[in-house]
Amino acid sequence: MSKELVGALAALEQEKGIQKDVIIDAIKSALVAAYKKNYNQAQNVEVEFDEKKGTFKVNAVKTVVDQVQDSRLEVSLQDALEINKAYEVGDEIRFEVTPKNFGRIAAQTAKQVVMQRLREAERNHIVDEYSQYQDELITGTVERRDNRFVYVKVGNVEAIMPHGDQMPNEHYRPQDRIRVLVTKVGSDSKGAQIVVSRTAPDLVKRLFEEEVPEVYNGTVEIVSIAREAGDRTKIAVRSSNPDIDPVGTCVGPRGARVQNIVNELGGENIDVVRFEEDPSDFIANALNPAEVIAVQFSEDDDQQKDALVIVPDYQLSLAIGKKGQNVRLAARLTGYKIDIRPESEVEFVDEDSSQAADEPATDETTSDDAAAAEPKNETESDEE
Repeated sequence: MSKELVGALAALEQEKGIQKDVIIDAIKSALVAAYKKNYNQAQNVEVEFDEKKGTFKVNAVKTVVDQVQDSRLEVSLQDALEINKAYEVGDEIRFEVTPKNFGRIAAQTAKQVVMQRLREAERNHIVDEYSQYQDELITGTVERRDNRFVYVKVGNVEAIMPHGDQMPNEHYRPQDRIRVLVTKVGSDSKGAQIVVSRTAPDLVKRLFEEEVPEVYNGTVEIVSIAREAGDRTKIAVRSSNPDIDPVGTCVGPRGARVQNIVNELGGENIDVVRFEEDPSDFIANALNPAEVIAVQFSEDDDQQKDALVIVPDYQLSLAIGKKGQNVRLAARLTGYKIDIRPESEVEFVDEDSSQAADEPATDETTSDDAAAAEPKNETESDEE
């Protein structure tokens, strides 16, 4: 060890922000363990560092006692007084026990500690820097891919995109620039880890915030999103301003705003629907472009929200969608378990409507009878 170590520690502190004292303490602890391991010594030892010379030395710490029982841990009062007459029972004396070849062990240990601290500092720096981008949209460059991940260069860091976060309709080639959502920023035994996604529903939300100023400033709120990445997305919106149409605002003039997002997602279809406080209206909107006749809710179980949706016979396939996609996304968007039935199979709907139509007629007849009775009373009173 030499003064070069002192210079290296100072450079690390200045360039990487790693405190010199922290590294020195770590080296001391590692050297104590190395000494006990290499020299089969179990006694109390400590390591001192000379900052001027850049050297380490090992001291055995012994306690002053009247009668020595373990020479590795204790020293007699008589021997202690020969060293210094001020020693008393209970004092600690340090004896240097630095081995001749300890410099080589110290150098190896210091190198390992410094490299470990560098990795930890780099990991902490990455986590601190990119934790602010959690759930945010960033642009990266594809570096490479394997069977599990696509590796995306984000700034000076390599992020990973797992297979489940990759769009099925996209092919990622090196040097491709892509926009991704940061879903996780953390660290493990291998170092810092940044996970990004192209399939997360929040990716669509962030794209709308960038494309639609009213969404960014909160005038239009995105209530919920249901997405099957690469194929179709349904998004429910509402406005805090009654003069603003949330759907038209998100779609934009001639669909320009939503089309930009569709292009970013490789042609993924996006349905923007109006959120309604009334669940029946919201479910009807969520099933667009299908036409809905009526929505009925099950009252048997409060825990499970079931909805029976009645549609015209010719709209049944449109309401269900290809492979059930339309109703599946509508169910996830609204939070209801949706059962779709054609009008022809729900006979009681017609009966209810016919009964409802009959009731006003009965009331009118009753009122006519009452009206007809009143003139008779007037005639009778006149005759009297």
